[in-house]
Amino acid sequence: MDGLNDRTFFALAVVLYGLCSCYAFFLWRRGFQRDERISYLVLLVAFAFHTVAMALRGFSFSRCPVNNLYEAILFVLWTILAVYLAIGLWQRFRFVGAFASPVLFGLGVFALFPELDQRGPHPDFVRGWSSLHASLILLGYGAFGLAGVAGVMYLTQERDLKLHKLRAVMSLLPPIARLDVAIGRLIGAGFALLTVGLALGGYTLRSQDTTFSFWDAKIVWSLLVWCMYLGLLVLRVRFAHRGRRIAWGAVGSFAFVLLTFWGTNLLSAIHQQP
Repeated sequence: MDGLNDRTFFALAVVLYGLCSCYAFFLWRRGFQRDERISYLVLLVAFAFHTVAMALRGFSFSRCPVNNLYEAILFVLWTILAVYLAIGLWQRFRFVGAFASPVLFGLGVFALFPELDQRGPHPDFVRGWSSLHASLILLGYGAFGLAGVAGVMYLTQERDLKLHKLRAVMSLLPPIARLDVAIGRLIGAGFALLTVGLALGGYTLRSQDTTFSFWDAKIVWSLLVWCMYLGLLVLRVRFAHRGRRIAWGAVGSFAFVLLTFWGTNLLSAIHQQP
């Protein structure tokens, strides 16, 4: 039983994500004409393994498991999967798993690299407010991730419609207008979570006797991400920009978050403090 640690359970979940990704290619070729019940059930089992992995990691340190890049990815992927399983209770929306499973698999394989799981002697986010701050922000990133997935679906559906493909008419993909609404709501939910999380982070820094600079890499990066998603919301609500622009914005913004998240952590003096 000693070998059954959090990484083992997470690796089992990643294997199941890989199986679902292979099945997703079959669904794409079929134009989503098959019920995704099998994929949904496999992802449900993967979610159980993933949850056990997070619980084992959290209980072993008595804290929210977001101390390094491995743990952060673990949390974000868990959030994305939890939201998918919730909306997948409606059969018509189970197709989202065919788009989400390759993302879960790719990021899961990346997270399993040993170099990402560095366990320092002084874990971060020990205090309750800091754990809540980190959790809310990562939940916001999970919502942004699903908005990015919805953006990919929107662009795929739009492309098929422009090419007059029968698949776009006959598939189980929801109407393109519904995808547009989903993108907007997910960005709004993620933005609200991010805003509250950042506010709690500022409160935590002030309440602890922590010396920090406003120009710290993580603070600047977080404000940049906040402004990016605020800009998408303003374009959507104030200037009624919808469709392709917002879809590309959702995809591009989340790609930026994924590519720069941990680099800014390494450059941040706040997140390197013992």
